[in-house]
Amino acid sequence: MPMDNNQAPVSRRAFLRGGNLNRHSKAELPQLPWTIPGTIINSCSQCDKCLDACPENIIVKNKDGFPTVNFSDGECTFCSDCVQTCPEPVFEFISTNPHTAWDLKAVIADDCFAMNAVQCQSCQDHCETQAITFHYVTSAIPTPVISLEDCTGCGACVSICPSSSIAVTPQTALSLPKGPSL
Repeated sequence: MPMDNNQAPVSRRAFLRGGNLNRHSKAELPQLPWTIPGTIINSCSQCDKCLDACPENIIVKNKDGFPTVNFSDGECTFCSDCVQTCPEPVFEFISTNPHTAWDLKAVIADDCFAMNAVQCQSCQDHCETQAITFHYVTSAIPTPVISLEDCTGCGACVSICPSSSIAVTPQTALSLPKGPSL
């Protein structure tokens, strides 16, 4: 696998983009679905069972060794395997409804190709809930719009974005720089 300047492995997509351009450090990655805020740090035994159970391999350890979600190589399918395998009381599993899993929502930064007059609709093509649509204006490249009501925060749009312009963040943190939303 290609290496960047820090000799850390990078994905093929990141290599072709010129290095590991993932906008998140592992310390900033989101919590697991259906976790009770604060319980990961207080109750997690760091047994790695959730990491092993995740069929999408998006659960990773943060800098302190606690499990977190990294969307740079995939999406959460809300399968609840992490919940079922965890021996500790860190989850509050309500249902497999993705809208109850967490308060994460996608945000699009201003360096999005479409927002800079480059035709791209990769995020819309991979959004299963159709939360990402494009606003068409005569004689202009269409720009993305996110319906926060429809977004499940699954992260499907993150890994396929060729400009690494999409992040999935807690809804309470949506004051970060972002593109338009509904």
